[in-house]
Amino acid sequence: MLNKIIAASLQNRIVILAVALTIGGYGLWSASKMPIDVLPDLNRPIVTIMTEAPGMVPEDVELLVTWPIEQVMNGATGVYRVRSVSGTGLSVVYVEFEWGTDIYRDRQIVSEKLQLAVENLPDGVQPFMAPISSIMGQIQLVGFQSKSGDMDATALRRIIDRDIKPRILSLSGIAQIVTIGGQPTELQVV
Repeated sequence: MLNKIIAASLQNRIVILAVALTIGGYGLWSASKMPIDVLPDLNRPIVTIMTEAPGMVPEDVELLVTWPIEQVMNGATGVYRVRSVSGTGLSVVYVEFEWGTDIYRDRQIVSEKLQLAVENLPDGVQPFMAPISSIMGQIQLVGFQSKSGDMDATALRRIIDRDIKPRILSLSGIAQIVTIGGQPTELQVV
């Protein structure tokens, strides 16, 4: 069968060449009419909710923080899927919406639903929405510890908050830094 196709193609070279040029020309014409998107949207519209829960183990974060937020978000308009990650002192909930929805409207829906979830969260735990980003962005997790190991977590957090965090935020392309661990320091004027 293949031999017959090849033989017919060789005998009718001009017809095959004309068909190939026609198909190629149509392809170029179609490509010139298509809208160009330099950075195409590779994922559904996603709203990320981050919640710090200092001093909680992952099991408590999942039960007391992540689960109530997920339950409220599952009933939101246009939600395709809700995913989450719970770690030590941090809950991250990803709310995915249907293709073609407006990300700003999606964020408005999540913001309204988030108010319902706040009343079911432990005291002092306040969720917030992460900035708009895409799959093209990256999340980098960095851990710090003292060389000698004798510095307590509060002193290490103070160095990170006052020295390291402002320097990293001054770099281009950095949207947000979440510091976990240690006790945040306070400056009180009496």
